[in-house]
Amino acid sequence: MKTFSQKPADVTRRWVVIDASTAPLGRVATEIAKYLIGKYKPTYTPHVDGGDYVIVVNADKVVVTGDKELQKIYYRHSGFPGGIRDARLEEVREKFPERIIEAAVKGMLPKNKLSADRLQRLKIFVGEEHAHAAQKPEKVEVK
Repeated sequence: MKTFSQKPADVTRRWVVIDASTAPLGRVATEIAKYLIGKYKPTYTPHVDGGDYVIVVNADKVVVTGDKELQKIYYRHSGFPGGIRDARLEEVREKFPERIIEAAVKGMLPKNKLSADRLQRLKIFVGEEHAHAAQKPEKVEVK
């Protein structure tokens, strides 16, 4: 019996819709990462990007538990000395709710050459509507 190794030409990608308002942020992010990496597929190969496209809706209604709304802080740096900025979760939710999910998923992806391409396949939308109806995405439940 030979070990199967998927080739980039053999990759088939699905489109998946995940509702961010149905489960806590960590559970939603792990489910998104699983689909972006393609680790649930029997053809998973670590060095080939065989993941799917993931559409996330209701990013503004993402659920967090405890006091994370006030205590969780997001940092970003301009690259200049003293250029660090911080914002609490409630402030980020108000201005850029997509960044909450993007940061959580980015932290759960492996840090390698494939992670940038995987993040490009993540499409995040604030409301219930998304612009990818033509791709006929499947709805996935997060438990």
